[in-house]
Amino acid sequence: MSKTSLAFTLAALFTSTAFASAQTLEIGIGHQSTVTNTVPGGVILEKLQLLEKHLPKTGKYAGVNYTLVYQDYTSGPPITNQMLAGKLAFGVMGDYPLIVNGANFQKTGKNESRFIMVTGYNLKGTGNAIVVPVASDVFTVEQLAGKQLSTPVGSAAWGMTLKVLRDKGIYDKVEILGQAPPIGVTNIAQNKIAAHADFCPWSEVMEFRGTGRKIFDGSEAGIPTFHGTVVRKDFAEEHPEIVQAYVNATMEAQGWIEKDPLNAAIKVSEWTGIEKEVLYLYFSKGGISTFEGSMKPQWVEALKYDHSLLAKEREIPPLDFDKWIDTSFVKAGFKAAGKDYDAAVKSVVTSKPEDAALPAAEVWFEDGLKTYASIKEAAEAVKAATKAGKKVNASYVYDKATGLKLFGHVAFYVEAGGKLNAFMKKGDAEAFASSAKGKLAAWSDIAV
Repeated sequence: MSKTSLAFTLAALFTSTAFASAQTLEIGIGHQSTVTNTVPGGVILEKLQLLEKHLPKTGKYAGVNYTLVYQDYTSGPPITNQMLAGKLAFGVMGDYPLIVNGANFQKTGKNESRFIMVTGYNLKGTGNAIVVPVASDVFTVEQLAGKQLSTPVGSAAWGMTLKVLRDKGIYDKVEILGQAPPIGVTNIAQNKIAAHADFCPWSEVMEFRGTGRKIFDGSEAGIPTFHGTVVRKDFAEEHPEIVQAYVNATMEAQGWIEKDPLNAAIKVSEWTGIEKEVLYLYFSKGGISTFEGSMKPQWVEALKYDHSLLAKEREIPPLDFDKWIDTSFVKAGFKAAGKDYDAAVKSVVTSKPEDAALPAAEVWFEDGLKTYASIKEAAEAVKAATKAGKKVNASYVYDKATGLKLFGHVAFYVEAGGKLNAFMKKGDAEAFASSAKGKLAAWSDIAV
């Protein structure tokens, strides 16, 4: 838990009369600094002190001092527990935990939460994935039959896993263990588990560290993944000006990432310990995440599907989505920023194969980032830099089948017609090689 240097301290629950004579106010924010899609609503606000910039200082807030308390967690459920206890006003979490938050609040019959904005999303569901140890002989989900798979139970990755195991007809043939991200990541590295399913950015962390390899990407499940912010209803009714300040600050944080994703990756890495190369994979143009706050119909549809799954698997209480989702604050935030909210709702960023607006490859050298018109040029540049003793932080390419951005060193390649093509999945590469009469290759073959 951390506190800003500003002097703000009063419990978040109090009456209007008490507030009138109070000089201090504490605002608790539960967030997940190591979960990529949540960073605009938590760690960036804290480190850049953006909320302080937007907090009201006139009218009933004239002379009020604030204490901002940021509580950092690795998953959403503890945040909901703290909100239910009245210790946190805001919570930033993923789609499944958001639903649990709203349903559990409504179940109390005393207070409710409101889902007020999205912090980051991927329309296709990339960010969730199933990973196996890098040396594993498993390349498909079907090959997990008779094996153990771990996942954070109740997370979006857990929901994705249940769906794919059912779709593949092996739901009753895979033993599912509940494991938090750090434990699952360690077990993959130590080859103690056949597979681990997790949310952003842990699959890519394992890929970057060379310990894990994706066999299933969330985009294959066909369900969007996103994170967002909920606020306690009583706090929002007492302090709508503060809720608006939070939304405005989060939108500024989202813009900060978009303006300079490379710098954002470096800074967030310093604050969280997540590798900057992984964060750039999420933050960059064409990357995994889009940081924009509007409440799109796709999100509502996905939430309702997620709730039906949770009701079946975990007996979660009902949730009145019309009451729970409150777009008033984010609409006001767009208006204040001079942005068109309705246009944002209709505009959904997603990857597409061989996007002409993106370079074929990027390489992050120790002295900066460079783009290339072909994978072959990028591979040759990496080879030359390595030979010269220069450090290469990471390389990035795009999956020919889906357009998803990948680490260059984990992709499967096919050389056909004098061109190198990258693939996320081995099966896709083999199929393309067969149809195009191409030759399979690995990163070590072309860039080392």
